[in-house]
Amino acid sequence: MADIVPADVRSRMMSGIRGTNTKPELLLRKGLHALGFRFRLHDRSLPGKPDIVLPRYRAVMFAHGCFWHGHDCHLFKMPSTRPEFWQAKIDRNRAVDARSEAALEEAGWRLAIIWECALKGKTRLPLENVISACANWLRSDRPRLEVRGR
Repeated sequence: MADIVPADVRSRMMSGIRGTNTKPELLLRKGLHALGFRFRLHDRSLPGKPDIVLPRYRAVMFAHGCFWHGHDCHLFKMPSTRPEFWQAKIDRNRAVDARSEAALEEAGWRLAIIWECALKGKTRLPLENVISACANWLRSDRPRLEVRGR
């Protein structure tokens, strides 16, 4: 099936997709900040450049987009055009994620992954529940947290 827009338009559309300061990330930051948590953003010195870094809690948080990280939820659908390209790209993203997570854990960081489907779409959770789960995890000593939609 051919793409419905010309290649130059598709390229411009795709280049406009943000890697930082996404809506899910902003929701998390606003909620955590309102609860009194203070953090750094996108620390380039850490593997994977985590979205939110909380040094006081020795914790990092990633707000993963379900499409870009190939999540098994309703928000991910493999594109029908150039499936080999997209499969390779998503597989690369997953490999980078796995390496970054392993390096962070080895360095003693606790790790939280908040999936986009927990904050958006038909399986989303109430925002208060997601923020509460994150806050409870930060106050605990659990090494990992993963929040996904219902």
